[in-house]
Amino acid sequence: MNTKSDTRGAAGAAGKAPADVEVELPAPRGTGLSRRLWVEEPAIRRRMPDPVRTAAVRAVIIASVTLIQAMVAFFCTLAGSWLAFPMVLSSVGSTVVATWGVLDVWVTRQVWNQRNGVVSVPSSTARQLRKERRRARRAARAAERDGARIRRRGAGRLSEA
Repeated sequence: MNTKSDTRGAAGAAGKAPADVEVELPAPRGTGLSRRLWVEEPAIRRRMPDPVRTAAVRAVIIASVTLIQAMVAFFCTLAGSWLAFPMVLSSVGSTVVATWGVLDVWVTRQVWNQRNGVVSVPSSTARQLRKERRRARRAARAAERDGARIRRRGAGRLSEA
């Protein structure tokens, strides 16, 4: 049976990276074929930054505990147990904490993007349009200042003609 360690030497000889290696298992006896166990494919999305991933894991754990508490509260209510009321109260509290956990993921992600830059950058056309608008605003302000200066100089004097 081929394992990843068995095929690593063959991959190096063939010039492939170990991530491109397909692990094959022998097929049932007598068929002469082999079947693939898995094929590694490159990730489509980028990996989340560590603080964001930590917050996301924390939020998932809190949400799962909240769901378990709600389920226990429901079953205790059906059974008429004295534990039903405390479980309902703790489920309400856990819902608040779970909401905080999800907001924590969102805020952590926003902070990460602000501190370390966003992957997508504005295109050069958008940058060019902003630059042209800024230039037009500056020219308009300069023209307004020049007009005000001319009016101030001529104010209060008789014409020289």
